Amino acid sequence: MKKPRLNKRKKQHAKKSGLPPGSLVYVGRGDEDVASLAVPKLTLMSYDESGMQEQAITVDALAGLNADTSKKLWLNVHGIHDVELIKQIGLAFNLHPLVLEDILNTEQRPKLDEFSDYLFFETRHFYYEQATMSVSSEQISFVLGRNFLLTFQERSTGAFAPVRERLRAEHSPMCALGIDYLAYSLLDSIVDKYFNVLEEMSDDSEKLEDALLAKPSITQLHSIHQLKRASIELRRVVWPLREVINHLTRNESGFFSVATIPYLRDVYDHTVNFIESLESIRDGLGGLMDIYMTGVSNRVNLELRALTVVAMLFMPATLIAGIFGMNFQYMPWIAEQNGFWWALAIMGGIALVMLLIFWRRQWLTSQTQP
Repeated sequence: MKKPRLNKRKKQHAKKSGLPPGSLVYVGRGDEDVASLAVPKLTLMSYDESGMQEQAITVDALAGLNADTSKKLWLNVHGIHDVELIKQIGLAFNLHPLVLEDILNTEQRPKLDEFSDYLFFETRHFYYEQATMSVSSEQISFVLGRNFLLTFQERSTGAFAPVRERLRAEHSPMCALGIDYLAYSLLDSIVDKYFNVLEEMSDDSEKLEDALLAKPSITQLHSIHQLKRASIELRRVVWPLREVINHLTRNESGFFSVATIPYLRDVYDHTVNFIESLESIRDGLGGLMDIYMTGVSNRVNLELRALTVVAMLFMPATLIAGIFGMNFQYMPWIAEQNGFWWALAIMGGIALVMLLIFWRRQWLTSQTQP
């Protein structure tokens, strides 16, 4: 199941092979048709202590945005497949070409790069698909400057909706805080969504456990493998994200104020808690595998026991029939008129006695005596 994914990634990175340094190309999902994607949407929120203004802007309005230091700017981009648009944003905010390349490459782990004028870091937003018990993700990139914040999303995820509502509220306290607090709030909103995914996975794991205890099946085995794969994908992303947040809390570049650092530490604690909970689910999935193997083994033992009981019931009859089938001239009951029926009665009587013994020892049920 993993080979197609590896081949897909090789195909994606092959798009960039042979290009000169500084060349940009969008590296999305292997099954994506760029022409069918929606037109990128740019939303600008500018705010200060007096209030907030929100507007949708065009590429032409990008010039001069970074020069305005009187207000704090949050530019959010939905849709990063337009390479020329990303280039224009890079020119407007003086972003390094490698940063633009990382924004356009949507198959990266969370990372952090420090520059003199801004911080660049990436994370991922997760969706849980309950029908297939799998997770999918989208990359979200941040560029944090002294008075601006740029966020790049593959498509609208809804992860930032609570933060937008807080900014839109009349006399919002967030408008009086720094742009670093906005970056923290968005990052915290993403991490909070992780716990929703974790809760859904935990619910499915409990349902699987109940089903396995009732009657194990090959379908449940497939579901266990799906959940294990989803947990591995989550761990692959959240583990480096923890290091990114830990580096942000050290605040070596001074992009976060002293008042915001405790909040970042709280996000770090959340990531650690998430990883611990995820490990607990992974251990539980290992236990589910043991339950499945034990259930299958127990079912095989019951079937073998039933076959053994049937074989043992017929063994006395086979023995008696074999004795009477021996070629001796003189044998008991050979000349007896009811000898045949006496032999059948003995066979039936022995079988009934054995059935009674098996029943008393509970060999005919799924329960066994200790």
